[in-house]
Amino acid sequence: MPSAPTPLSSTRAYTGRVIAVDVETLRTPAGATIDLEIIRHKGAAAVVPVLSPLDSDDPTLLLIHQFRHAAGGFIWEIPAGVLGDGESPEECARRELKEETGAEAGSIQRLTTILTTPGFTDERIHLFVATDLKIGEPQREHDEFIETGTMPLSRCLAMIRDGEIQDGKTVAALLYLAGFTLGL
Repeated sequence: MPSAPTPLSSTRAYTGRVIAVDVETLRTPAGATIDLEIIRHKGAAAVVPVLSPLDSDDPTLLLIHQFRHAAGGFIWEIPAGVLGDGESPEECARRELKEETGAEAGSIQRLTTILTTPGFTDERIHLFVATDLKIGEPQREHDEFIETGTMPLSRCLAMIRDGEIQDGKTVAALLYLAGFTLGL
């Protein structure tokens, strides 16, 4: 196993509403000095809302079609958001589900946790599946432009295959659900 670089210093270059950027100086095992820009993030939670029984042949999912400026338009996603101060990942998943879709989960189960882009950020997203949903009115934030849509899991998997669903957390959560939770 190779040796890891040794941290020498860290400087905060930027602090924003959602992220901070640090410049980390490291010494490599070979003795070179390198600077890495690291995006610091509080972490997030995301949830796959399942409208039909989870053990049905082709469960029906509730997805969001959300405008993402950085992605250049609307993309299909599962509900997700940044962890609030002192908020657990499960609490965040429940809150975001309610805010973005209006649904409340009777049951929520942890799937896994992913590192989004470990080459430059420490962001972790905790993934969940929600069942026994009660549908109500969304409570979206002023900067969220969202429509909801329902579709069977098989259609979602085809959309991943065909490049129609490209959001990393959504791809990971749906494939995890299909492969490990449902054993498809």
